[in-house]
Amino acid sequence: MKKIACVLSGCGYLDGAEIQEAVITMLALLRRGVEVQWFAPDRDQHHVMNHLSAEAAPGERNLLVESARIVRGEIKTLSELAIEDFDGLVMPGGFGVAKNLCSFAFEGAGMQVLPEVEDLVISGHRQHKALGFICIAPVIPAFVLGRAGRYPLVTIGNHPGTIQAIESWGASHELSTAEQICVDLGNKLVTTAAWNCAENPVQVETGINKLVERLLEMI
Repeated sequence: MKKIACVLSGCGYLDGAEIQEAVITMLALLRRGVEVQWFAPDRDQHHVMNHLSAEAAPGERNLLVESARIVRGEIKTLSELAIEDFDGLVMPGGFGVAKNLCSFAFEGAGMQVLPEVEDLVISGHRQHKALGFICIAPVIPAFVLGRAGRYPLVTIGNHPGTIQAIESWGASHELSTAEQICVDLGNKLVTTAAWNCAENPVQVETGINKLVERLLEMI
């Protein structure tokens, strides 16, 4: 049985993981007979957002605790993730990726990636694992692998500012719709734009299902 590690960044698209993307990813993997284990950093998220008003709200929340909401508590800390035990890695999007796993939401092209996340991507790449990133999450392999001279090819859809940042790191970008995927065979990397440019969850589901299919073919 193939085993995939999935990384979450909280719960809720404005400050954590995009819930629809996470659930669609889970179903796409399980329906194909894949063993899935979820992970998240055990640390406070950058801030809390009110998802009704889209305004910042008071309080602090832990990424691991919040991510556990999506997967009914079946989750481990990111520090427990040994990529050698898995065939691949998938990361759903949401602003939590850009705020908690890296600082793209605040610093753009000058962002930094959490060291444990950067180490995970580098280790997965070196071990020739299949890597899948969804929505805004492709900025992470673009940054990490681009700066490492691996010339990754990704898609985040069609947002000019994000594309400019991606290319500044030594990565390449492919324009796409939410229903399409971008495949970088050399780096065993598959990306899809999902809610970065989707108009509805059906488009998101189409793209993620294609990503999962292609990812599993790489294993």
